[in-house]
Amino acid sequence: MDKLLKVARASGSLNLSNRGLNDVPPQVYNFLDVSGTDDKWWEVVELQKLLLSHNNIKVLKDELGNLQSLTVLNVSHNQLTSLPSSIGSLNLLRSLDVSCNKLSALPAEIGSMTSLVRLYCSHNNLCNLPPSLACCVELAELKAANNCLETLPTEMQHCTKMLILDLESNKIKDIPHSWLSSFLKLTELNAAKCMIGEIPESIGCLSHLIRLDLHQNAFAAISSLPATISGCVNLAELSLGSNQISDVPVALGTLTSLGTLDLRNNKISTFPLELCTLHLSVLDLSNNNLTGLPSELGMMTSLRRLLLSGNPIRTIRSSLVMGPTPALLKHLCGRLQTNEDSRPTAASSGNIFGAGCNEQVAFAARESSSTRNLILRKLDLDHVPAVVIEKENLLSLDLSYNKIGQLPVNLSSCSSLEVLNLEGNKISEWPGAVFAALPNLQRLVLASNPIQELPSKCFSCLTSLKSLDLSTISARLPLPPALSIMTILEELRLRRMRLQEFPSEVFALGRLRVLDLGQNSLSHIPSEISSLKSLEELDISDNSIMSLPPELGLLETSLQALKLDGNPLKSIRRSVLDRGTKAILQYLKLKLPQPASS
Repeated sequence: MDKLLKVARASGSLNLSNRGLNDVPPQVYNFLDVSGTDDKWWEVVELQKLLLSHNNIKVLKDELGNLQSLTVLNVSHNQLTSLPSSIGSLNLLRSLDVSCNKLSALPAEIGSMTSLVRLYCSHNNLCNLPPSLACCVELAELKAANNCLETLPTEMQHCTKMLILDLESNKIKDIPHSWLSSFLKLTELNAAKCMIGEIPESIGCLSHLIRLDLHQNAFAAISSLPATISGCVNLAELSLGSNQISDVPVALGTLTSLGTLDLRNNKISTFPLELCTLHLSVLDLSNNNLTGLPSELGMMTSLRRLLLSGNPIRTIRSSLVMGPTPALLKHLCGRLQTNEDSRPTAASSGNIFGAGCNEQVAFAARESSSTRNLILRKLDLDHVPAVVIEKENLLSLDLSYNKIGQLPVNLSSCSSLEVLNLEGNKISEWPGAVFAALPNLQRLVLASNPIQELPSKCFSCLTSLKSLDLSTISARLPLPPALSIMTILEELRLRRMRLQEFPSEVFALGRLRVLDLGQNSLSHIPSEISSLKSLEELDISDNSIMSLPPELGLLETSLQALKLDGNPLKSIRRSVLDRGTKAILQYLKLKLPQPASS
C-alpha cells in the first residue's frame, strides 16, 4: 500500500480496484498527510483520480470530503448501501461511478457537485433520483439502468447538456415532456424494459438523437409514437421490439438517416409502404403477424439483413423468407416489375412508393401540413421543389445535403419561415434577395456550400437572426460592419473558414451564447473576449493558439464549455487542462493582474 500511495502522490491517480478491500484504507482519506513517510510534502500532487471498483467496500466515510481535488471517483461493484453527504463537497468531481452496489438513494448533496459530467448509478435499488441533480448543469451522461425508478424529476430539465441517457429496466411509465424539450443535444436515449406507454410529442425536438431504444415497453396504439418523431433527423438506430404494436407509425418513413429498425416481437400484420423508401441496413420484423411483404421493399437496395422468422408469410416461398436477404429483395423487386403495368403509378395513385424523389417530396409535404416542418434532406434534389413554395405557413425547412445550386426568388412566399437549413448543397452565390424576403428567419445554416463571396452588406437583411452557421464555405468574412448588424445573434459558427484573426465584430454581439471558431488558423484570442458575458460555449479547437488571455477567466460564471483540443498551448499546465472548463477559467482568473494596493 505504501508503494502505491507513493506513486499516487506523484501522479495524482490511485488505482485500488480488484484488491479485495473491505474498507477504504485510512491513508486514502488523509492522502496529503505524509508524516512518517519519506515523501516531501511540497512535491505531493493532490489526488484527482480514485479507482476503488470491484472490492467489498460497504461504507464510504465522511472523510471522503477531504479529497477536494478529485475529478474521477469509481466505486462500482462494491457493497455500498449509502453515500456520505460529504460527497457533495467534491466540487471538481466530473465523473462518479457508483453502479453495481446496493444503494437505495442518492444523497441530495449530490446536487452540489456542479462540475459533474458523468453519473453512473446503474444496477442499484434506487427508487428515485434526487431533484437536486438539476443543479448539476454540466451533466452530460446519466446511466441509471436496472433500478426501481418509477418517476423522473422534472427539475432535471435544467441539465441541458445531456448527451447520453440510459434508463433501461426501471418502472418508469413516462418520460417528462420537459426533459425531451430541454435535452436538445441528446444523442442516445435508452428507455428499454420500462412501462412506458406513450412518448411525448417533444421527442421531435431531439434533432441530434442517433440511437433510441424503446424495446419491451407498453406501446400498443399507433399514437404511442407521435408524428413529430420526424424531427429526429439524425436518428440512425430505433428499437421498438417486444411491445404490442400492431400498426407501424408511418412517420418513421421520414427518418432518412435511419439505418437499423427493430420491430421484432410485436403484432404487426402489414409493413407500411411509407417505410419502403428508407435506406435501412438492418430490418428486424421477426415474430410478428405478417402474411406478406410489399413488393416495394425490394427497392431498398441498402438492406443487408432482413429478419422475418416467426411470421405466417404465405405469399413468398419459405426458402426465400429464410434465405439470404439479397435473394429475397431480388424476388420482391422482380415482382414489382411484373406488376408495374397492372397497377396505378406512384404519381397517379398519390403514394410515394415508386421510390422516386418526387414521391418522397410529396409525402414529406403532406406530413408537414400538421407539423409546419418540412424535411427534404438527402434527396438528391438539384432545385427547390414547387411544393415548398406552396407551403406559405412553413416554420422550418430542411433542404440539407442535396445538390441545389440556387434558391428561387419566389421562396419569399414562405415569409413565416423561421428555420432554413441549406447545409451541404452547391450554392455558390449569396442569395440575398431571398433572405431579404424572409423577415422572420431566426436560424440559417449555410455550412458546406461553395459560396465564393459574401457581399459587404450581406447580413443587413438578417437582423432577426439568432443562429448562423457559415462553416466550411469558401468565402471570407466581409469587412466590418457586417456581423455586428445581427445584434440578437445567439449562435455563430464559423468553423473551417480559414480565419487567421479573431473576428473583432463578435465582441459587439452581447447575446452570443455559442461561438464556434474551430479548425481555423487563429493564433491569438483578444482580451476583449471577456465582453461576451452571455457566452456558454466557445470552440477554438484545432487552431494555432499558444496562450489564452487571463480575461477569459472573467467568463467563469457563464461559460460552460471551452474546447481547446488541437492547439499548441504552452501557458497552461496539462493537469489544469485535463480538469476541464471550470478549472481552466479559474486558473486564468487567478492570472489577472491584481489592482495595486493604495
